[in-house]
Amino acid sequence: MSTTRAVKLGVIGGSGVYQMSGVELVQEHSIQTPFGDPSDKVIEARVDGREVYFLPRHGKGHRLLPSEVNYRANIYALKSLGVSHVLAVSAVGIMKEFIRPGDMVVPDQIYDRTKGVRNSTFFGQGIVGHVEFADPFCSVFSDWIETAARSVTERVHRGGTYVCIEGPQFSTRAESIQYREVGRPAVIGMTGVPEAKLAREAEMAYGMLALATDYDCWHEHEADVSVEAVLAVLKANSTAANNIVKQIVRQLPASHTSPIFEAARYAILTAPEVIPEARKRDLALLYGKYLGLA
Repeated sequence: MSTTRAVKLGVIGGSGVYQMSGVELVQEHSIQTPFGDPSDKVIEARVDGREVYFLPRHGKGHRLLPSEVNYRANIYALKSLGVSHVLAVSAVGIMKEFIRPGDMVVPDQIYDRTKGVRNSTFFGQGIVGHVEFADPFCSVFSDWIETAARSVTERVHRGGTYVCIEGPQFSTRAESIQYREVGRPAVIGMTGVPEAKLAREAEMAYGMLALATDYDCWHEHEADVSVEAVLAVLKANSTAANNIVKQIVRQLPASHTSPIFEAARYAILTAPEVIPEARKRDLALLYGKYLGLA
């Protein structure tokens, strides 16, 4: 079953939105969630008359490790503002020789290599739910991202797997080589999980603009990854990334029809009468319509 929603974009990424030309900052939203505080205030902006909500994933000044990010609070906060589509702008390592530092990648799969220390579900504590996640990225949204990226640069790659590792350390050479053998890996990063999982549970379309920065450490003829190299590529590519975000906003339709917007309709297995009232209150924004609360 598919449902139609008004399209409202949320962007989770670095602090580049503050340097974007042509972006009108409207207000900052301090949002309290049942899952704690988001990484920072959500910035409401306007681009060509369209509302956009921006959330710095690691907080202003990059204060949070990938495993310290409160992904549940971040997704919940955007949901509370009516966001329908979550764009993840993420720096990534390269796992394919044909991808070069500075390229843009729009992946279509995720391989989870995190270690279970991140809260990856809204369910639990008295409510059991299982949401389908075979295709973690919304293909239609990814089409929009790809089209916008190609209007800004020729250096765009569509498809391939995003490998998500725990971090904060980069991979060992043995790990990097092994990851290249699994599931068509295109890029490697540290934040796509559980962000994508939670977006699906929250019935929000999720897509990624991955900024390729380095060859990790598998490549025999390229330098091993370093923070200095990553930052240098990101700085050089920030203008293109910002322009792509603006192009995405400009081409967004007014509405979008997708089964993702009802992804949790049949997910909840727990009988409503045995779900603790506190959990019902915590999840009313997400699942109230399925729990008889909306």
